[in-house]
Amino acid sequence: MDKYKIILFDLDGTLSDPKEGITKSVQYALENLDVEVPDVHELECFIGPPLQVSFAENYDFDEEKTQRAIDFYRERFKEKGMFENKLYSNIPSLLKSLKKKGFTLVVATSKPTVFAEQILKYFTIDQFFTLIAGSNLDGTRTSKTEIIQYILDIYNEFEPGSFIMIGDRKHDIIGAHNTGIDSIGVTYGYGSFEEISQSSPTYLVETVDMIEDVLVGYQVK
Repeated sequence: MDKYKIILFDLDGTLSDPKEGITKSVQYALENLDVEVPDVHELECFIGPPLQVSFAENYDFDEEKTQRAIDFYRERFKEKGMFENKLYSNIPSLLKSLKKKGFTLVVATSKPTVFAEQILKYFTIDQFFTLIAGSNLDGTRTSKTEIIQYILDIYNEFEPGSFIMIGDRKHDIIGAHNTGIDSIGVTYGYGSFEEISQSSPTYLVETVDMIEDVLVGYQVK
C-alpha cells in the first residue's frame, strides 16, 4: 500500500514553466512605477513566492506601492501573461498515472485561485485535480504554509502522514515543514539546487518521472 494519499502540487516551476508570462508582467508593473528592468531574466526571482513578498524584498516597496505593483501586474497577466506558459514534459502522463493509481491530486499555489483555475483549464489538466487551492485576490492566504494548512483542514479525515507537498522553491518545503507533512523538492524548476537542498525536503528529485518513483514507493532520496 502506498504511504501517501493526498498529493499537493505547486503550479509555477513544478507543473508548468511560467517564466515568460510572469517576468513580462512584472516588467510591465515596474515600468508603470518608473523602474526600468530591460532584461526579464533578472526577474526570475518572482517565480514562486507571493508577489507581496517579491516586490517588497527585491525593490523595497512599501505596502501601498506593492499593491500598486500587483495591480499593474495583474492587468497584464489576466490579458496575456497567464497564457505565456508551457507544461513541463511528461506532466500530463504523470497526473494521469497518479490519478489512475488512486491518489487524490491537489494544486497548492501562491497564485490567486482564479488564475490557477484558468491556467489548468487552458492546459486541460484541471480534470486531474480534486481541489485547486491558491491565494485570495484580496491578498490573504498567500503563504504556502497557510495554503497547505487550508488543504489539511479540508481533508481533515486524513493524518498528516498521508500528505506530501511537491514544489521547486524553499517556500514549498518550508510550508510542508510548518504543517508537519512530507515534501518532494524538484530541481528542474526555478529554485536552485542549493535553495531546495538547504530547506531539507523529504525527497529531492531532478525530473518529472522521478516524482512517481517516490510516490509509488521507490523512495528516491
